[in-house]
Amino acid sequence: MSKMSELQKIAEELESDKSLPLRESNLVFGEGNPDAEVLFIGEAPGFYENELRRPFVGRAGKLLDELIKGIGWRREDVYITNIVKRRPPENRDPDPVEIAAYSPYLSRQIAVLNPKAIATLGRFSMNYFLPEAKISRDRGKVFKVDGCFIFPLYHPAAALRSTQMLKELRADFERLPEVLASGGAGAIEAKSPAFSAGAAERPQKTNQGSLF
Repeated sequence: MSKMSELQKIAEELESDKSLPLRESNLVFGEGNPDAEVLFIGEAPGFYENELRRPFVGRAGKLLDELIKGIGWRREDVYITNIVKRRPPENRDPDPVEIAAYSPYLSRQIAVLNPKAIATLGRFSMNYFLPEAKISRDRGKVFKVDGCFIFPLYHPAAALRSTQMLKELRADFERLPEVLASGGAGAIEAKSPAFSAGAAERPQKTNQGSLF
């Protein structure tokens, strides 16, 4: 089965799973290149994402597109999704019950995509993989978890509210190509409960050339 077929199967199961919370909102599964080396993961869809059923299409999404373009990549070269696949009411933060409910589907999605690096957008996404990390301290650092690099970044929505945060996000983003090219040199070894559950599903990575 191709990656696209596997992802479609997961999306269909998500759509039909009546036990999941937030079913009053539309499913926003994710989009992009299934063979991407980098997977961007945010926390949950917002108003515009819910309307269009696509991740990161509002103001934060426009900034993300700008940042991706700024390092010579294209949005269609990467894959973008969220931890929680439906919009919480009033754009509030996702709660632990919602994150736990969608977690098995995210684990399967990551297993299919098998990226070299996961760029987490915001503290909820970062703490999903690195529970002890703090965004102000650990953003822009490279962590290695079960053969995959985790690269915490500020959420674009937060950066839009702070000139200093935006400056730091741009600087961290510019390091992404270097992180890939160096094979994550200097990465901090870490353990993650998010990876423990789905480790057996992920194929072994091979040394392949960069897509970018």
